[in-house]
Amino acid sequence: MSEAIVLALSTFPDRETAQRICNQLVDEKFAACANILPGVESIYRWKGKLESANETLVFFKLTEDRQSAFQERLRSLHPYEVPEIIFLQISNGLPEYLRWVAESCR
Repeated sequence: MSEAIVLALSTFPDRETAQRICNQLVDEKFAACANILPGVESIYRWKGKLESANETLVFFKLTEDRQSAFQERLRSLHPYEVPEIIFLQISNGLPEYLRWVAESCR
């Protein structure tokens, strides 16, 4: 497998927002796939205050060469002032699946 694959994580305020943005990112080939996990409780400090929120977590699969463009596009669509956008390298996986991810981001 020649193209490196990454897993991107991002949280959203609700399932509907996550679905709308995921549909757009997959349709525009910034990501091959998005897995939506509703019902995540997040506890964090924001602007000096302890906050808690029910959010929706999304796992995106994409190629490393799309990472920068994906981040820019997700940030432009995201409703948060500072959205969570985290990338993890995928070091191994089913070759056919990884190939599908790479082909789906072209």
